[in-house]
Amino acid sequence: MPPPLDHLDLQLLQALQLDGRAPFSRIAAVLGVSDQTVARRFRRLQTQAGLRVLGMTDESRVGRSNWIVRLRCTPDMSERLADALARRPDTSYVALISGGSEVVCEMRPRSPAARDELLLGRLQRTQRVIGFSAHCLLHRFYGGPLRWLQKANALTTEQEAALRPPPVEAAPGTVTVDETDEALLAAVFRDGRATLADLQTACGQSEDVVRRRLDRLRGSGVLYFAVQYSPEHVGREIGAMLWLTVAPSALAAAGHALAAHPEVEFAAAATGQTNIIAAVRCRGTEELYAYLNDKIGALDGIRTVETALMLRQVKQLALVPPAVLG
Repeated sequence: MPPPLDHLDLQLLQALQLDGRAPFSRIAAVLGVSDQTVARRFRRLQTQAGLRVLGMTDESRVGRSNWIVRLRCTPDMSERLADALARRPDTSYVALISGGSEVVCEMRPRSPAARDELLLGRLQRTQRVIGFSAHCLLHRFYGGPLRWLQKANALTTEQEAALRPPPVEAAPGTVTVDETDEALLAAVFRDGRATLADLQTACGQSEDVVRRRLDRLRGSGVLYFAVQYSPEHVGREIGAMLWLTVAPSALAAAGHALAAHPEVEFAAAATGQTNIIAAVRCRGTEELYAYLNDKIGALDGIRTVETALMLRQVKQLALVPPAVLG
């Protein structure tokens, strides 16, 4: 088991989740430590906990949909299939579940044609895949810009306020992005803390243009920043996917209740018989049992719940180095 992170480590992670591009000097001032301490902790967490800050695109803001795909396959195929899906640029989460005979992944296809090519073509032709279900995410209750670190409570209310960037003021409808925007989004996905000079090189634009584009993409909700790390380092070794069938009249209430649970990393309404999909993290199986019994069992309108343990997380936003996953 990896050594747990201390309070300052958690404060740094939560600060980066609030604003992935916050200068170390501002984080240090809010946390009451030196710039050198923050930089040293950041480098150590990169090595020991797989820390990365990634610029993520909210696909719904640019008119694209996200899908959760669940694939049932023969046990000898599952790891190879998961690794192959993890290498695809249009997947953001891949895990082995259910005793190793299933793979679950989140897809972010860039077009209807790309979606159909994968769902209706490639996966159906993959040998030893014996079935799959695809669920379009209709409404996100938690996830995306909202991450579990924002529930860590490592920062005080005053510290959060000092670190939180200006609120997103997303106008109705979708946002149009051009080739320069796409190049900028690709660059900050590779490194959310890339310097303006590095982003200028990647986009072929001046620093002023890059700065304005960053501000526009963030302000419109297209671009947000996420912190990737190994969850075992925060003491949450057990991950599980929940597939809930909820009465339509209780769907919104159940989703908002899930979003408030400290255990929940992700929750969304989706197409299919299981109309809410959630991902949770617990400290152990007893805590998972208590969560299912005490919190899920108390929700109104829940008709069925299927729980599938995550055996191995193959991809979390970007590829996770095998040494970090152990």
